[in-house]
Amino acid sequence: MAHAKSSQSAAVRAKLDHPVIDGDGHWLEPVPIFLDYLRAVGGPSLVERFVDKARDDAWYTLSPHERLERRPRRPTWWGEPANTLDRATAMLPRLMYERLDDFGIDFALMYTSLGLFYINNPDEELRRAVCRAVNCMNAEMFRPYAHRIAPAAVVPVYTPQEAIEEATFAVRELGMKVVMISNHVRRPIPAFAREAVDVAKVPHYIDPLALDSAYDYDPFWARCVELKVAVTCHSGSMGWGGRESVTNFTYNHIGHFANANHAFAKALIIGGVVRRFPVLRFAFLEGGVGWACNLLTDLIGHWEKRNAQAMEAHLRPTNLDVSQLRQLFNRYGGKPYEEHMSELLDCLSLVSPFKTVDELTEREYREQLDDFAAARVGSAVELRRQFAEHFYFGCESDDVITAWAFDKHGNHRLHPIFSSDVSHFDVTDMTEVLEEAYELMEHELITPDDFREFVFANAARLHTALNPAFFKDTVVEKAVTKLVSKAIPVEGPLATGDN
Repeated sequence: MAHAKSSQSAAVRAKLDHPVIDGDGHWLEPVPIFLDYLRAVGGPSLVERFVDKARDDAWYTLSPHERLERRPRRPTWWGEPANTLDRATAMLPRLMYERLDDFGIDFALMYTSLGLFYINNPDEELRRAVCRAVNCMNAEMFRPYAHRIAPAAVVPVYTPQEAIEEATFAVRELGMKVVMISNHVRRPIPAFAREAVDVAKVPHYIDPLALDSAYDYDPFWARCVELKVAVTCHSGSMGWGGRESVTNFTYNHIGHFANANHAFAKALIIGGVVRRFPVLRFAFLEGGVGWACNLLTDLIGHWEKRNAQAMEAHLRPTNLDVSQLRQLFNRYGGKPYEEHMSELLDCLSLVSPFKTVDELTEREYREQLDDFAAARVGSAVELRRQFAEHFYFGCESDDVITAWAFDKHGNHRLHPIFSSDVSHFDVTDMTEVLEEAYELMEHELITPDDFREFVFANAARLHTALNPAFFKDTVVEKAVTKLVSKAIPVEGPLATGDN
């Protein structure tokens, strides 16, 4: 290991009695080499389209006034560290492999960088070809290092069928063990799209895949169970409302992974996916865990107030005693209330002010009264269990909010996953990542047992929940086998979308 040096992270690893698994590292695909794979997948014309799109720098051609007029979002800039050794490491699988010990990392899940820019591209041919080429390239280039690195497949999800096809190819043909999806699709609103000349210019909505989607994604979730892979998602929300600055990348970037993860996780629970697929596990990457603590608390609070029984007992409009209201209006309202009594009694809601209580009640009985019907939760305990058992959260090493996941006083003890995010702008020295994570324990924000869960056990459980052999023939096989042998098996069949 010619490039290894003594690092603080290596010293931290030497103190531990357990391995370290990096749940979300990245590499920077060398574009000229990638183009060879893309050419093999889609031919020269597709390479030309890729190059034309990659060279598009329209934002830079606009004046400040034109940017304010047209509102193009400030694109990502200077997104990779300028540390020469680390840049080479990010682009060379062999060098990444050789330096893992210096990072204090035993085993790494290696995610794409290039694929992040194309997994949501609305051009189907380009999107699918880039994802296929990335998968072929990454599987081949990291194959010699499989005992320490597992590359993640890029799986586009514009339709369930394309997701099924790419995930199946990646796992069964390329031998990949990790799939990465986008947690949403930005779709044109159909009523506007049908009349549009340019669909890109019509209003869009965010489809979180698990609620109110134009497609039924249950066949894809079922295929993930069949393929024995966890669903890991890695997409952000830059460009959504509130993240559209034309001048400031940081304004758009802060919280955008958390925001997109929030939408997807919420949909998985409320849309009933977690209930229908009890053995499937989901990982929400790069957004931390603070948003999840908040979401779990909010879900419980809303369930307590708005489950069907609570709605009937406390919020049904016909529960109001109109006669008693008349008496109270007369006693305390004075002349204005007396003069408008009949109108007032037919106008008791500010949400829908010109509907009687009977009308307000009857129209909702024609709809769905229970927002949690698909989840079929009968208690806050069950809701908490669905959330906490099925979800895992990628947390970067310098994020102190990770400690919230281990809080013993709240609604949550969640599953954070140590995520280095090496190769991207927020890691300026790859050798410092584990050391930074260790500071959580040094500052007594978490315990040694918590740290073990964070940097080892949670990632191991995520990927062995469906595939006990995930870490077979790797350097962490023995430790993972010992860990999972103590686990309680997940209850429930290998669900395929039961109702």
